[in-house]
Formats: sequence, structure tokens, C-alpha cells
Amino acid sequence: MSTKWRIAGEEVVSCNCAWGCPCQFSALPTHGRCEAVAAWEIHEGYFGDTRLDGIRFARIYSWPGAVHEGNGTRLNVIDEKATDDQRTALLALESGTHGGLYFEIYAAVCPNVLEPIFAPIAIEVDRERRRGRVVIPEVLESYIEPIRNPATGEEHRARIVLPDGFEYREAENANTVSFVVKPPPLAMRYANTYAQLNVFNWSN
Repeated sequence: MSTKWRIAGEEVVSCNCAWGCPCQFSALPTHGRCEAVAAWEIHEGYFGDTRLDGIRFARIYSWPGAVHEGNGTRLNVIDEKATDDQRTALLALESGTHGGLYFEIYAAVCPNVLEPIFAPIAIEVDRERRRGRVVIPEVLESYIEPIRNPATGEEHRARIVLPDGFEYREAENANTVSFVVKPPPLAMRYANTYAQLNVFNWSN
């Protein structure tokens, strides 16, 4: 029996695709495979009787091909400040067994789950300015800034609007200056790739 839950807050995502990310439009990834990092700060949330306000968590993803082709690998990182009950709640959510399209979909296409990491997670987000920063010591570093006009250097603004999106309804697009993942087998390094900054509001 699933537990009633809801989480809402800020999401920051970087992937290895070109700006715009073909996956957002049901197209194949820029380089034939997808690798990504995502981080969330829960402003308000609960899982049953467990409050999740203020907790952060992140995921590192890698697929051998397109996301929908499956067989991906995922690593979950949970804020070290989370209590035992909060850790249990977040791991239950990520399993996809308690509903919520985001968690259900990624559990299906990313069945290879690595042992979770509990670590300090720093997230800085300014959606309006299209800037973000995610740092997890010895695990992940991601830096995001606005896309710039190649001729003038001026900041360029673009959004993706998905009225029926399962992850978000509207996302600011930006440039991932760089993102680095350190732990094997998911070690990766990319620069000047897709980034999105958005509100999330998920429940079952």
C-alpha cells in the first residue's frame, strides 16, 4: 500500500545534451546517449507523517542510449542533515513504488541502482537570473549561468513550456558551464551543455 506524499520546491538539472535538450521534445539525445545530474531543494513536503521541508537530494543518471530505451544507472545522494525517517522516506519515493510519475518513470528506465550516498549538499538557485550551483564534496560539482549570444555576449533567455509535463510545467533554460561527477562507475565531465531551472510540485 502506497503512502500519501507531496514534495515541492526548486529543481536544478544539467545533462550532456546541447541547449534545449532533445529529450524534452521526444527526440534522441544529442550524442546518442544521456547522462545527467539533478538536484532538488524541498521547500515544503511530507511522506506520510514525516515532514521533508528544507531537505535536499540529488540524483546522478547514466544511460547507454536514449532515456526511453532504458537500462540506465542511477545514484541517489541525500542530504546528510536528513533524519533516519527522512532518509527512509526519500529512498521509498525514489523506488517508484509509492506513485508519482517522475519516480515511476525513472525507476522503470533506470533500473540499476547504486548504493545511496549521504553527504552535505549545497544548492544555490536563481531562476530569474538563470544561475545555479550544486556542490556535493567528492561527488558532484555543477555550475550554471545564462546562455549568451555568440556575437554580442548578451544574456539570452529561453524557456520550455510543457503544459502536461510530468517533471515541470515551465523551465528556464541555461548553460551548464561545467559539471563533474567523481564516483565510479558514473564518473563524467561535461562543459557548455543543457541546464534547466524550474519549480517542481509532485505528489501521488
